[in-house]
Amino acid sequence: MSSQYPSESDELKSAQEELTAARKRVDSFRRKMKSEPIGEYLLADVDGNEVKFSSLFGEKDDLIVIHNMGKRCSYCTLWADGFNGFYKHLEDRASLVLVSFDMPSVMKEFLATRDWKFRTLSNNNSEFANEMGYLSDKGDPWPGISTFHKAEDGTISRITHAPLGPGDDFCSVWHIFDMLKDGANNWQPKFQY
Repeated sequence: MSSQYPSESDELKSAQEELTAARKRVDSFRRKMKSEPIGEYLLADVDGNEVKFSSLFGEKDDLIVIHNMGKRCSYCTLWADGFNGFYKHLEDRASLVLVSFDMPSVMKEFLATRDWKFRTLSNNNSEFANEMGYLSDKGDPWPGISTFHKAEDGTISRITHAPLGPGDDFCSVWHIFDMLKDGANNWQPKFQY
């Protein structure tokens, strides 16, 4: 057993190095992507008040938007719970907002069950999710992340985006479960434990 373990360890180390190199290539490709100028969007806060997309930057030049499927999705809730843990670190670098397809009243009710620190808005009556590519052909929302930059002249551009789903780089739960004997073993997130 001891003679095979080092070679298995070397293979694992090599695979991890390949994964790190692949992530760096993905980051490089994202940085080379042409940014997409966008227009203004009107979203809604949990009380139904209109919020201009351009105002979400606050004092920052960069904005992270979490595209969330809303109350219907325990997976999206898992991701948002994770982002909540990193909230202060993320907000130190860029503004952060979660945008859900839920109606404001539904969001308000659902948020009462969470302890999320970041701002949460509805894009239910907006073309935002659709124009960002986070609505299916049937009108169903998809989860993901988009990043935006506001130039000195006020022009806003989407820098890049990525889908969210089990095994992505944005939710460490799956990678930790991968280290267990049987992996995630059909585990699914719950709204409450």
